[in-house]
Amino acid sequence: MRLKPILGLVPAPQHVVEVAAVPYDVVDRAEAAALAAGKPYSLLHVDRAEIDLPETVDAYDDAVYAKARENFRRLQADGVLVREVEPAVYFYRQTMGGHTQTGLIAGCHIEDYENDLIKKHEKTRQVKEDDRTRLVDTLSAHTGPVFLTYRDDAAVDAIEREVTGAERPLFDFVADDGIGHAVWRVTGERASRLAALFAREVPCAYVADGHHRSASAARVGGERRSRNPAHTGEEDYNWFLGVLFPASQLRILPYNRAVLDLHGHTADSLLAAIAAAGMAVTPTDGKQPAAPRSVHLYLGGGRWYALSWAPDPTASPVDALDVSVLQARVLGPILGIDDPRTSERIDFIGGIRGPEALEQRVNEGRAACAFSMYPTTVDQLMAISDAGQIMPPKSTWFEPKLRSGLVIQTF
Repeated sequence: MRLKPILGLVPAPQHVVEVAAVPYDVVDRAEAAALAAGKPYSLLHVDRAEIDLPETVDAYDDAVYAKARENFRRLQADGVLVREVEPAVYFYRQTMGGHTQTGLIAGCHIEDYENDLIKKHEKTRQVKEDDRTRLVDTLSAHTGPVFLTYRDDAAVDAIEREVTGAERPLFDFVADDGIGHAVWRVTGERASRLAALFAREVPCAYVADGHHRSASAARVGGERRSRNPAHTGEEDYNWFLGVLFPASQLRILPYNRAVLDLHGHTADSLLAAIAAAGMAVTPTDGKQPAAPRSVHLYLGGGRWYALSWAPDPTASPVDALDVSVLQARVLGPILGIDDPRTSERIDFIGGIRGPEALEQRVNEGRAACAFSMYPTTVDQLMAISDAGQIMPPKSTWFEPKLRSGLVIQTF
């Protein structure tokens, strides 16, 4: 697959902590406003510009995109975002507790996305894709990278160790949430060597997180391409910002479920129906499954149950996922959650919050039951993407989250 050093924008060193922002799609409007309060240089003023407008203004109003462009230009005019002097790729290291992962920030080609060398495993929501497409087109910039993964390559790893072990990072800070972020700039021959390695030794990459961002990048590039009679494929609009992590370094947390009511069941009749659906139901003191093909159910009052089942050797990669089995055997037929994408009777809770968040919801009466999942693996994600299949909604929760604004690609 193709990678390209980019001549991007980066924060001036004294402003990087304030500029760096969580991805636009992990916070709602109120949360974004709270995070950006008192921080005029936060990239959330660009990625979520509605926070600078009255609450009566819809998040997709024309005024939001105009405000985003105004704020983006101001950050450049004020010297908060500065242009690099030469094209570069960047190693980006995140540290969360005892976990560390290091990826490569670079330009990725939209044709690799279109030709499925950059593989997907989720469907996008049209309204969300339209929003990011319009923002990217308005700014002529990719402000946050698409989170990609690839099968480990020893030669790439060797260059990463060579750079990060001997050179001073461009940025190195700990964010308010305690997650460490460090970025090393790579230029010249080593950047060219990395691009050549990916072209020769990395046949494909996988979208781990950022399906809307990558789909939007491809749409904007395609629209610019169609309007340019002299198009060559090398124009900057043909590339989008990605950060590629070796698969072995990634950590996926579970994406847990809470259901608001028991769909006419009592606790006892629910357990009986689950057993009748071919699952073993066992009271347990454990709050989290220790292995695949097991889900833990919480019914309040400290009552946890382990639900387990035998493997189905004929199941497709998607159907074999724990979240798929739970949906097919319990959530749909027993609890009436026919479409988890649209149902208002189910909530999804990221595994970073732990099973205690599930207990709290049920104990406070905000849910009738909750399901603690075993995390989907990177190997499962890759197998599903390789098969051209789509994962169920809310199957993966990657942690730590990337920061937007550390490197910005313009076109």
